[in-house]
Amino acid sequence: MAEIAQYVIFEAAGGFCGIAWNSAGITRSQLPTRSAEGTERLLLRRTPGAKPGAPPPDVADAIAAVRRYFDGEQIDFASVRVDLEDQDGFFRQIYAAVRQVGWGCTTTYGTLAKELGAGPEAARDVGQAMAKNPIPLIIPCHRVLAAGGKIGGFSAPGGSTAKARMLELEGVRLDQPSSAQPSFGF
Repeated sequence: MAEIAQYVIFEAAGGFCGIAWNSAGITRSQLPTRSAEGTERLLLRRTPGAKPGAPPPDVADAIAAVRRYFDGEQIDFASVRVDLEDQDGFFRQIYAAVRQVGWGCTTTYGTLAKELGAGPEAARDVGQAMAKNPIPLIIPCHRVLAAGGKIGGFSAPGGSTAKARMLELEGVRLDQPSSAQPSFGF
C-alpha cells in the first residue's frame, strides 16, 4: 500500500502556497493562489488522500526557503529532498536536469532535450514534463523557456504572467505576456 502523503498550506508573498510530502521527500507543491482554500483544493486534486500534517524539519526548511524566495531572496532548492518515484523515468531525468538551472538563469526546452542526449523532437517531451511538474519552484520549471528565449506556457495560477514575475524576482527580464489567468502579485 502506498504511503499517505501529508500536506500543509502556508502564506508567502503573493498568496497561499502548499507542500505535500512523504517519508522520502516532497511529492507536490502548489505556487501561490489568492486563498488558502484554493491552494488546498489544487494541491489535493494532485495528491488525493493526503492529510494535513505538521511538517518535519526538512520540509519546514523548504517552506521557509519558499517564503524567502517570494520575498526576493536568492534561494537554491537543489538540496531539497523530493520524491519523484511515481513519475515517468524520462520525466525524472528532465526534472533532475532542470534542478541544475540556477537562480537567474534560464534554458530552453530544446537545450534540455539536447543535454539529455535526445533529439530536437524531445523538446516537446520536455514541455510536457514542465506542464506536469509536480513540484514547481523546487523543480524550477519557470526557468525553462520556449525557442528563441520566448516565455512559453506556464500551467500554474497566473499563467505566463506569473512565470515572468518569478523570473523578474531573479533578475531575468522578458517581455510581459498577456494572460487570461489571474496572476498572483508580489
